[in-house]
Amino acid sequence: MNAGEAGPEPVEGAFAYQDALAWLYGTQRFGIKLGLENIQRLLRELDVPVKGQQVVHVAGTNGKGSVCAMIDAVCRAQGYRTGLFTSPHLVTYRERIQVDGEMIAEEKVAEGLTTIRQMIREWEPHPTFFEITTALALIHFKECGCEVIALETGLGGRLDATNAVEPVVSVITPIGYDHQTWLGSTLDEIAGEKAGIIKAHVPVISAAQEPAAEQVLRARAAECEAPLQIVSEPYTTTPPALAGAHQKRNASLAIAALRFGGIAVGEEAVVQGLATVRWPARFQRWDERTIIDGAHNPAGASALAKTWQEQFTDERATIILAVLCDKDVAGIWRALAPIARRAILPHTRSERALAPSDLAKIGREVSPGFSLSIAASFKDAFDQAKAESGRILITGSLHFAGEALATLGGDVAAFEECAQ
Repeated sequence: MNAGEAGPEPVEGAFAYQDALAWLYGTQRFGIKLGLENIQRLLRELDVPVKGQQVVHVAGTNGKGSVCAMIDAVCRAQGYRTGLFTSPHLVTYRERIQVDGEMIAEEKVAEGLTTIRQMIREWEPHPTFFEITTALALIHFKECGCEVIALETGLGGRLDATNAVEPVVSVITPIGYDHQTWLGSTLDEIAGEKAGIIKAHVPVISAAQEPAAEQVLRARAAECEAPLQIVSEPYTTTPPALAGAHQKRNASLAIAALRFGGIAVGEEAVVQGLATVRWPARFQRWDERTIIDGAHNPAGASALAKTWQEQFTDERATIILAVLCDKDVAGIWRALAPIARRAILPHTRSERALAPSDLAKIGREVSPGFSLSIAASFKDAFDQAKAESGRILITGSLHFAGEALATLGGDVAAFEECAQ
């Protein structure tokens, strides 16, 4: 803009970033409403996504974010302009929406949410937090000219807001027990919800599954006449940057998805992308003694324990643990017990966290005689652990991992920009 020129007229009622987030988080009062009518209407009126964008749609119980991050990294290495949509975030909301590895800017969040708020002001029913966030991501990817989009489901798949998008390939990571209130109490019921992302004639890549889950996926793929490929062998050509045998399986899933979806990537891009992929709070080494991992269900905790043993053999950890109240706490305890020397249970900033006293009670029932203590905060717990010898493991939920990263990195203000 030249000196003396007037800038664009401000949009009436335009948000600033903090106000935009406050409004968005206020929509959580509308709760979780599984269904596609609102999001389909939003996408029609916003004209997103645009023709020519290649969307890789990823559902499953564990590993979704890692697979999306790997797809994004490989495609960037190939030279594609990429969009990455994941949830939840760890420290700042902006992590959920990334283009070419860069988080969406604060002003773009404010601008996009202003547009959406004006559009939906009179809608009934009102769109939910996740529907609005999905729409915001797709607006940003359209404006940035993204060529490949890795799109992670939020909850389930069949009625998840992301399922309003037509992908070039659908991906299903290992299916296990989580979110049973919404997805069903049996593995085949949960698999049925995840399998809902399978669409007519769109190829499907799946991780190896339990027989009950695999049967559901095969039936859905047959019904949709969708080619299905099960990927069970790990990627072994070069070591991925993310630690653990499960990440090698995730890498195979990501590569197969790109190939099966017709997204051209060369071997050099695969090697470079997997070698440079970054995905925080997935066996993340904060310092020489400290590991941060957002394992939040028994399957995730089991994968974490196996990775710990791969990396550190018989060495045990002081575990700083916080778990959300709707999780299988006993299952998480049982998975972590073989690698634990003792546990410190802090009070956290999440209203959804199980009280440390209740967490301790379950821990003592699962592992009688196990050494447990309660801390007033994460910082107090970490200070206690650092004063001792040996390695430290911070785990139990992605929200808690985010609190740990924010505290250790001195970024608590960003973490507290709105309740997560």
